[in-house]
Amino acid sequence: MSSNQKILVTGNAGFIGSHLTQKLLQLGHRVIGIDNFNDYYNPQKKEANIRPFLTNKNFKQYRLDILDKQGLEKEFRENKIDLIVHLAARAGVRPSLSNPELYLQVNITGTQNMLDLAKKY
Repeated sequence: MSSNQKILVTGNAGFIGSHLTQKLLQLGHRVIGIDNFNDYYNPQKKEANIRPFLTNKNFKQYRLDILDKQGLEKEFRENKIDLIVHLAARAGVRPSLSNPELYLQVNITGTQNMLDLAKKY
């Protein structure tokens, strides 16, 4: 991976995504973060995870759900992305048993949205 690439990180406000974002910024990349800040994990922790990046000129944050294909498409058009790291998903086995449709939508349809837009752009 060459330096100074524009990298999209979905789920960037979570634990893994925020650490990856930090490392990519340290390496000199431009990072476009997408997270919907849902409440499966504490949204205040997610806010704290991205707070250090908000003043970095190489960072943009979008509060966007991967099910919002129109919103994603606008973001893809505006940013001319070089690389995608797709970490966004609904986590947790127990909640998936009580709301399987949501998990199917986000984890399958949301990922398909990302694949479709990666192919298009």
